[in-house]
Amino acid sequence: MRLNRDSIVAILLLLMCGVFIAATFTIRETSYGTIGSELWPRFILAALTVICVIYFVNSLRQSHALAPASEGSSQRSGLIRFFHDHLNAFICFGAFAVFVATLPYLGMLIGGVLFVFITLTLLGGWDRKGLIRHAAIALATVGFMWAVFTFGLHVFLPEGELLRIF
Repeated sequence: MRLNRDSIVAILLLLMCGVFIAATFTIRETSYGTIGSELWPRFILAALTVICVIYFVNSLRQSHALAPASEGSSQRSGLIRFFHDHLNAFICFGAFAVFVATLPYLGMLIGGVLFVFITLTLLGGWDRKGLIRHAAIALATVGFMWAVFTFGLHVFLPEGELLRIF
């Protein structure tokens, strides 16, 4: 069985997860926390490892035949085709860069809600139902994560200059 590009990427991601998991054993213990400092990184890395294993298994199931190129993509070449093929990723990275740049001013709560809403809207469309759904998802997910960190884990996320809660 020959490995395709997705299989190689999945293997590299699994190796990176292994290195990061090993690094969690070097996290020093703090005396002020109620849970160990290594718990949250290990939890996230375990989830990422499961996702990478699923990615690897799916890559092995794929047929090795390449899908035929569409007519429009055969006329594009080089950098233009690369940007067109990866437009969604560039949108996500660009929105995240704006989120990080505005974090000191907007804070995690407002900035996070705006980031999720804008990203969903840019990727999912501008219709009225979609905008309402995107707003609900943004408010619910970011609000939930903010509440978990603030009240459950007692970790205060950046407030920003616009809204001071505590």
